[in-house]
Amino acid sequence: MAISHLEHFLVVAQDYEATVQWYIDNLGFEKGPHPDFGPDVEVTWLYLGKRDIIHVVPPRPDDEVRRTPDPNATPEEIAQGSRPIHHIAFRAANRVEMTDRFKELGITYLEQQASKQDLYQVFVRDPNGITVELNFPAEEAADMEGLAQLALRPEKWNDEVPTG
Repeated sequence: MAISHLEHFLVVAQDYEATVQWYIDNLGFEKGPHPDFGPDVEVTWLYLGKRDIIHVVPPRPDDEVRRTPDPNATPEEIAQGSRPIHHIAFRAANRVEMTDRFKELGITYLEQQASKQDLYQVFVRDPNGITVELNFPAEEAADMEGLAQLALRPEKWNDEVPTG
């Protein structure tokens, strides 16, 4: 059995409308069609191109209200990920445009070069406190050379891939 790609993830959002709008305004998702789940089921499917990626629902009336982590977390808090989902990751493009938008809106974000990779990352939090990782190809991040690694990696990276 092999996993080929992320099918979708579902966010139970305390602030349903704000969550939907955050993904549209900040990451470029678009609302799209979804099956009819009946008159009592409110859901929004968010698409990138022709693929539904994020399904957003409000909590059910009998769901326990949970403390929502601060979406404007400090860089250190963003680096720690969120719970119960540590983070979700997307391949992305136009890093400078995206980070300029985050700056303009006052959204806290964190950037790094991924360990041992020609991959550059930007981390933000959605309105539910879920850490979102955006991965950009090296050619989009020439100005990021020399950024420190996040404390998400072991201090001494093992060059050998374990075999089992």
